[in-house]
Amino acid sequence: MTGRAEPQVVTFGCRLNAAESRVIAAHAAGLGDAVIVNTCAVTAEAERQARQAVRRARRQRPDARIVVTGCAAQIDPAAWAAMPEVDRVVGNVEKMDPASFLPANDAPVAVNDIMAVRETASHLAGGFDGRARAYVQVQNGCDHRCTFCIIPYGRGNSRSAALGPIVEQARTLVETGYREIVLTGVDITAYGADLPGSPGLGQMVQRLLAAVPELERLRLTSLDCAEVDDTLFRLIAEEPRLMPHLHLSLQAGDDLILKRMKRRHTRQQAIDLCRRVRAVRPDTAFGADLIAGFPTETEDMFQRSLDLVGDCGLTFLHVFPYSERPGTPAARMPAVAKPVRRERAARLRAAGAAALQRWLAGQAGNEIAALIEGEGRGRSEHYAAVRFDSTAFAGGCAAGSVVPMRVTGADADALLAVPMAAGRPA
Repeated sequence: MTGRAEPQVVTFGCRLNAAESRVIAAHAAGLGDAVIVNTCAVTAEAERQARQAVRRARRQRPDARIVVTGCAAQIDPAAWAAMPEVDRVVGNVEKMDPASFLPANDAPVAVNDIMAVRETASHLAGGFDGRARAYVQVQNGCDHRCTFCIIPYGRGNSRSAALGPIVEQARTLVETGYREIVLTGVDITAYGADLPGSPGLGQMVQRLLAAVPELERLRLTSLDCAEVDDTLFRLIAEEPRLMPHLHLSLQAGDDLILKRMKRRHTRQQAIDLCRRVRAVRPDTAFGADLIAGFPTETEDMFQRSLDLVGDCGLTFLHVFPYSERPGTPAARMPAVAKPVRRERAARLRAAGAAALQRWLAGQAGNEIAALIEGEGRGRSEHYAAVRFDSTAFAGGCAAGSVVPMRVTGADADALLAVPMAAGRPA
């Protein structure tokens, strides 16, 4: 290696982790030869991949200072500190402090009690997806205790950012040139319960859009269908700046499995929400998280999850074979064999791929406004991938611009489109 080594951030897990990693990268700028691994604890596979990344980093950069942070580090710091490749372990709150990454802070573990955190704003952060979109973290943590989930022990209890800092950050991002902002958090539909007056997510979104009229596109991350309040539903129906793409945290389609997961919605509530939204905004595209092979799941129970793809009209699926998390109630329940979990996950993914193909094919001839992510690629309002020939577009398609396009067809996982007019660059 020649010249001064630059710090590297390796990210696993959710969009919130990705947004935080961008902040960490800014904190770590100038530290020299360092690798920061931002871990995920949602599955055993995510942890395994993070451990592989740590070992790979040590092989490739033998002189680097390796720091491990994120949910897996927060939950079991001692295990990560015991890895000979690791120099320091930093908790989920501490990772948002630039001082945590300074070489002078050489204590092997800096992880405090996440459940004691009550801070509502200053630790929350925004991140950037190149020049295309920006993320604003409005909430962190979770008050619910789903039986399969270890994340509350990595993120702590739910805490919300006040409206003022959210508006200030969004306004700054828009002034910088971002045309799309994504609101992110661990459980964003729980937003506001810990704030004075208990404003809901809908009220916060309404006030944000009113306070920043220049913001063109606002997107929400994963929603709990049991917590979509009336104000948010009205905004979904009436506010064109709120993108017609909702990703739902469903997890399963069988009521007994949902009960054993300790979810708060029923199968019918999920179906009803999708129908209600489509009745007022027919073009809405739905995504969902689904778990295959949860303990005690029979073939009939799984079939109801499989049927949910059609019953809810789901287009974009995130499918996970169930993964035991030590310390969770589900890990003590009668397990489904791992080969069966993998086989059911494959069937769910196949159903999702078929649903996506049908939806993409149905978009032919439609006009869209694509947010450009890079050369020849972008995202539609529905968060569908868009591919196009940028050389045929005289006006140029700069990353971050929004370009009117006409859909000409589709391939396996993206819309094919032709730009119609010059977009204003960000």
